[in-house]
Amino acid sequence: MKTIYVFLTTGFEEIEALGTIDILRRAGLDVKSVSLTGNQQVTSSHSVTVVADIMFDNVDFSTAEMLVLPGGTPKYNEHEAMKKEVLAFANKGEKVAAICASPMVLGGLGLLKGKNATAYPGFEQYLEGATLQTDKAVVIDGNITTGRGPGLTIDFALSLVEQLLGKEKRDEIAAGLLVK
Repeated sequence: MKTIYVFLTTGFEEIEALGTIDILRRAGLDVKSVSLTGNQQVTSSHSVTVVADIMFDNVDFSTAEMLVLPGGTPKYNEHEAMKKEVLAFANKGEKVAAICASPMVLGGLGLLKGKNATAYPGFEQYLEGATLQTDKAVVIDGNITTGRGPGLTIDFALSLVEQLLGKEKRDEIAAGLLVK
């Protein structure tokens, strides 16, 4: 089984990061949180400190099945090495997902050109070349998934489960969460 890497940086949105990690793990997927800060401990946008599973420099991207960027901060756009890996990964047709402010990273990399996408209100301007779908919680276009924001994290994470394991598994996890 390949690994899903969820990137964490200072100011990350904890609902989006931890909710997504939780739901993917409930589905039995191998998920690792990755610190982009140079420190194993990463503090979220609401001062919740978590210990990441792995440091960015120790990630073997050849083992990746999907890369996930939670939102909460534009700091994701400042990590050049991560952006390089995301670009290379997506250009190989592999799955990349971003929610809230983080679709701006994908837009800046040119990954949204000619694609449908969404983001947190106010960040749409950074989705360069995308057709905006701001009325949708989650938009999947090819190998790129974008999500709107924190209150829609369950929809976002369940869509990732469905993409990786199918609708039956998605429905099973949703039922266990009491999500209709």
